[in-house]
Amino acid sequence: MENEAIQTNYEIGQDNVQLFGLDIHNPVFAISSLTVIAFVLITLMFQDAAAEFFGALRPWLTSTFDWFLMGAANIFVLFALFVMLSPLGKVRLGGKDAKPEWGYFGWFAMLFSAGMGIGLMFFGVLEPVNHFLTPPLGVNPDNLEAARSMALAGTIFHWGLHPWAIYAVVALSLAFFSFNHGLPLTMRSVFFPLLGDRVWGWPGHIIDVLAVFATLFGLATSLGFGAQQAAGGLHYLFNIPATILTQVVLIALITGAALVSVLRGLDGGVKKVSELNMCLAGLLLLFVIVFGSTGAILTGFFTSTGAYLMDVLPLSNPFGREDTAFMHDWTTFYWAWWISWSPFVGMFIARVSYGRSVREFILCVLIVPTIACVLWMNAFGGSAISQYVDTGYTGVTDMVTNWTPELSLYAMLEPLPLTSIASFIGIVLVIVFFVTSSDSGSLVIDSITAGGKLEAPVAQRAFWAIFEGLVAIALLLGGGLASLQAAAVSTGLPFALVLLVMCYSTYIGLKNEPR
Repeated sequence: MENEAIQTNYEIGQDNVQLFGLDIHNPVFAISSLTVIAFVLITLMFQDAAAEFFGALRPWLTSTFDWFLMGAANIFVLFALFVMLSPLGKVRLGGKDAKPEWGYFGWFAMLFSAGMGIGLMFFGVLEPVNHFLTPPLGVNPDNLEAARSMALAGTIFHWGLHPWAIYAVVALSLAFFSFNHGLPLTMRSVFFPLLGDRVWGWPGHIIDVLAVFATLFGLATSLGFGAQQAAGGLHYLFNIPATILTQVVLIALITGAALVSVLRGLDGGVKKVSELNMCLAGLLLLFVIVFGSTGAILTGFFTSTGAYLMDVLPLSNPFGREDTAFMHDWTTFYWAWWISWSPFVGMFIARVSYGRSVREFILCVLIVPTIACVLWMNAFGGSAISQYVDTGYTGVTDMVTNWTPELSLYAMLEPLPLTSIASFIGIVLVIVFFVTSSDSGSLVIDSITAGGKLEAPVAQRAFWAIFEGLVAIALLLGGGLASLQAAAVSTGLPFALVLLVMCYSTYIGLKNEPR
């Protein structure tokens, strides 16, 4: 593969159009924007029909295509580990003389905050307790220690190597073809070794449009979760009604804050908000470790990691499973959700990872966030389980069994000292994660629809920030949590096939790169 040939073809393929102050990569922007506008209008006009449709769509998709989603996620993990351990890991993103633009702290803050911040806040207590009450792989719930171990292992399975491998594969592919070969930072560029000049035509347009839809609806799911949890926290602390109206107002206000961050750019907005995230998250995590079940958290970090490593293979197997509720309600939904997030998170991580070697890149993106997620789940979920087992406190289990998931975090914090302060920090953290996800996603979608340009007009970035919020509002009104989950699954499922082909194309590119 020759750099000059690729650069020439890219220049020929540029077809951006300047219109009304926008820098439009025709027809990607037109198709994406008009479809999203139509979706919002139709969903708001026919809310009951939308709720019925999305309510049936999600369980059908996750049960019918479980084998495909789980098989694809396994392939992504194996591919990432292969590239990291093989001689391909010596390739440096940007060339042999490239130097990283950010230090490790800023880099980790941005990739972690964008990766799954809202999800950790929403599911950090809810999921381990749910799996403790109904453990996967046929573990007897009456065996409390076995149930505790399996609950944390099953949770780490969903937040560990598999999701971060999905992100790493997409981020590596985008960073390599952009930084090493001068191609635009957009999904179509990754397929140049397979499609050649056709990436600048309709095959490339389709890939980018799919990436926009996956990113937008994956983000809307997270924003909906964040709005529900923030509204629940405001009700818990200040008795503000946790109604749909409250959630809509929250989305509108926080979208406005995200819009300000977007307009400030990567260094002035996203990076500063991400670092604020890390400080607040670290503060809340330290508080839970110190005032929660400290011994159980620290020992559980190692025991749950061991249980996860021992059970990762049976948990990854889609065939002959008796725990179908765990597999369909949790695993296949998560895999589709992470895949739908992958263009957004992958492109954002790629954008801030210039100068890293491939081996360093995969090691850090795959292992460091996984360790952080293990610690987080043990601190929050492990504390909630210890409260139930050791003291008989049923606050969290009542929230889980009554399916009020947005209150599970606050219920876990209730027996701890300084409850109101800790809960308020939790609300602020959800909101700040909300802003981080929204502004990062807006920059990424903007880049895709502008043909890979990193600095598109302000009006264009504002358009996508606003419509991320509108899509989340439409889905909340048109079915709530079920609609949010169905939207993520329905866009993540077809995009999984795109990612599988991407692995092969990236392997070809790395294999031909001088090391």
